[in-house]
Parts: sequence; structure tokens; C-alpha cells
Amino acid sequence: MKDQLSSSELVIYNTLSNKKEVFVPINKDSVGMYVCGPTVYGEPHLGHARSAVTFDIVSRYLKFIGYKVRYVRNITDVGHLENDADEGEDKIAKKARIEKIEPMEVAQFYTNLYRDLLNKMNIQPPSIEPLASGHIIEQINIIQQILDNGLAYIVNGSVYFDVKKYVKRFKYGELSGKVIEELLSGTRELEGQQEKMFHADFALWKKANNEHIMKWSSPWGEGFPGWHIECTAMSSKYLGIPFDIHGGGLDLTFPHHEAEIAQSYGAFSKAPVNYWMHNNMVTLEGQKMAKSKGNYISLQQLFEGKHPLLEKAYSPMVIRFFLLQTHYRSTIDFSNTALKASEVALKKITNCLKSLELMTYSNTIIVNELLDEKINKLCAKMYHAMNDDFNTPLLISILFEIVSIVNSSDSSFVHSISSSTFDQLKSTYQYFVKSVLGVEISDNLSNLKIDEIMEFVINWRNEEKINKNYLKSDQIRKDLLKIGIEINDSKTGSTYKFSN
Repeated sequence: MKDQLSSSELVIYNTLSNKKEVFVPINKDSVGMYVCGPTVYGEPHLGHARSAVTFDIVSRYLKFIGYKVRYVRNITDVGHLENDADEGEDKIAKKARIEKIEPMEVAQFYTNLYRDLLNKMNIQPPSIEPLASGHIIEQINIIQQILDNGLAYIVNGSVYFDVKKYVKRFKYGELSGKVIEELLSGTRELEGQQEKMFHADFALWKKANNEHIMKWSSPWGEGFPGWHIECTAMSSKYLGIPFDIHGGGLDLTFPHHEAEIAQSYGAFSKAPVNYWMHNNMVTLEGQKMAKSKGNYISLQQLFEGKHPLLEKAYSPMVIRFFLLQTHYRSTIDFSNTALKASEVALKKITNCLKSLELMTYSNTIIVNELLDEKINKLCAKMYHAMNDDFNTPLLISILFEIVSIVNSSDSSFVHSISSSTFDQLKSTYQYFVKSVLGVEISDNLSNLKIDEIMEFVINWRNEEKINKNYLKSDQIRKDLLKIGIEINDSKTGSTYKFSN
């Protein structure tokens, strides 16, 4: 939905240039976006949710302002090793051995769990969610192209990307800032290093030993793809080269995303993407939350309150809102205090939404022009916040300014603004809370005809007042307030709203 209020240009912080840039899509009305998804060998945690929420917001807002979005997010379900020097078991195969099941059973179970938990957080599924295991042929073809272009070499059935040859033709390290001199100074002997000509070379294809379960035939023998090649294969297949936006966690900048850039130039002589976006980390006691470190809280534990660090359970919407209250490029440190504050804040936002949806405009003779102008400016500021690199915390602060207006005594603002401003306020607030932030309201009364119920209650209370049963009238008002419904009396009649 494009709106006359959305006059500012959308700017995105591009990790490649380390600055905000005006977003100009390759195709005028459509956007292609690829985001690195999970390796499915364990329960998704808060760190996974942050990336998913971040790019759900990006996708939602792009659609909201009128773009058609093809959003591709992969599932890594192949048995690669994330460290080329690691000669141990890959994570999926190790899990399968421990649980005495097939590796693909492990991958399918955790893929299903990942999708289910993200759905509870109202994270929309991507347009395409390709599996790495379903794109082995595409990966092999791109590896062959890199070999044909002289930028890779074969050793004992494995294929490695040749970084030293690459830097003679293309720039290396433009995303991460790393340069060859740094990589040389950081050289150290690693197990399995002897296969590679240079320690910074990375695996495109690894030869599988007899014990390795997940392996495929290739021109170089049985093996499995390296960590980085799957994303190059799937992003180029579904979005072309180049495409608009590539997203992922900040920890993927090097080596994963740097390798993707090198692979794209190595195979196609083109940059893979125009805008790189990276969400920052969720930390636990100052350390990155990660399965590999063992310092994580799974989403299921958060929803059920079953973790030693949790004081209570938190709903999926509270977790979503907690993540949105910090800009995606800033770190978030877990705490029960912050989660409880998010719970309170979310209630205020949703109660205001309920109140606005239930309010009807009352004709006014004299318009409060200052209030009218203020509300219209706040509506415009919502767009400006999101156009400024998807600034959700700023958007939320603007929503709270509206909450304070709506919660003003006796809702007098309804009788002081123009009809067009009232309609603009209702629709804009609703669109940004529901469509952009993706906040869902679960309400046991949602399917009831609340307007009719409240009309009956208000008429009943008014009859008590007419009959001078003031104690009864006041008691009705107090009882309603206890369950979160506030009655406001004015010269034009009685109205109600959900209180905070």
C-alpha cells in the first residue's frame, strides 16, 4: 500500500559500503531478497528468531509500500563441515548417529520445528524455501564454472577456491574488510591444512570418507558441498545475478558472505547482490547466543518458561515485540527485565489498537487544528521511521505517542479532529501494528459482537443513572474497569475503550 504520507525515500544500511544508501531495486516494482536460513540439527533459539523477525519486517514493509517481493530463505540440510579444517563429523550426521536415525530424519524434524515456531511468532513464510540437498546439481555446475575460469583446484577428490589467483582479478575482502596481508599474518597450521595451497582457500566440494553418510556423486568423486556454495547456487537460481538484497546474521559476514561474493565473481564475473543487510546478535551475559557455545535459550523454552534463566513463560508475540524494540543492527542482551517490559509495552500497543478499532467518529463543529496537525504528522513519521533503514524502535516510540493521545481523558480527541484525520489515524495505526510489525492480537472476545454487547451494557448503566441508582451505575463502571474496559462520559454520550 503506497500512501501520500510515504514521501521520503527508503534508505538501507549497506554493509558493503558501510553507509546508508537510497534503495533502488533492479526492477521498478519488484524486489528479490535472499536470506541465509538455519542448519537444521537442533532447536531454533532466540538468535535464529532475530534474523527471521528482521527480514520478515523487511519483506512486510517492502510489500506494504507497494513492491512485489520474492523472498528466498534456504534450509541447510546437507552434511557439510562449516570449518574446512574440521575432519570430524558434520552436525546433522552426528545428531543422527546419537539418536540412531537417518540424517534426513534429523533435518526434517528440525525443519518442521523451525517452521512451526516461527509461525507462532507470526513470521510469514518466504516465497521460496529451498533445501540445499535439493540443489546438489546446481552446486556442482557452479563449482565446475569456477574451475573452468581457473579460480579453483582439485586435490584428492576435493575442490578448493583459489584465493591467491582470485585477488589477481578481483577485489577480496570488500564486505568484511579483510585483506590478503591479514590472512597471511593469521596463517596457522590446522589439521587437514595440507590439502590446501593457501590457508584462506575454502572448500567448494569435499571428498567423503567411507564413514560419511551424506554424500553425492560428482565429477570429482563422491563427496558433499562446502558450506558457502549452496547459497550461491540457490540465490542465483531463484533471483538471478545480481539481485537486490542479501540478508543474514552479522556473524556470517566472514567467511560465509565474503565467500559468496568470491564465488559469484569466480563463476559469473558479477557481484551477486546490490545491498547486503546484516542483523546483529542476541547476547547472553555479553556472549553471542549460539548452539555451538551451549549458551542459548530455545524458542520452545521461552514459550514454556522452561529454562533456569527464565522467571516465567513469554508468549511468541512478546518475544517478537522484544526483538523489534531494538534496531536490527544493534545487539540485544537477554534479560527477564527487558522481556517483562516488552510484555507491558505490547499490551499498551494492542489495547490502543482495540480502542481505535471500536471508536466511531462523532461530528464536530470546531476542529482542534493543532491536534489535527499533530496526529497527521505522527502518521507521516511512521513511514519516515521505517524508511530510515527499517527503524522499528523509532516506529514503536511514535506508536506510543498515539497511545497517549487515545488514552487522554474521556477520549475527547475523537470530538476535536476532522473526519479525514480520524480515518487516517485508525488506518495508519492499524496497518503499522498489524501489517508492518506483524503484531497479532489473540482475544477470547474477538469473535463476539463486542459493539452490541457494550451498547447493551452502556444502555443498562444509563437506565440506572436515569433511575438515580448512582451506586449501581458506578459499580458497573468499576466492574468493567477491572476487566480492562473503560467507560467515558461526555456531553455527546458514553463511549468505551480498552484500558492499559
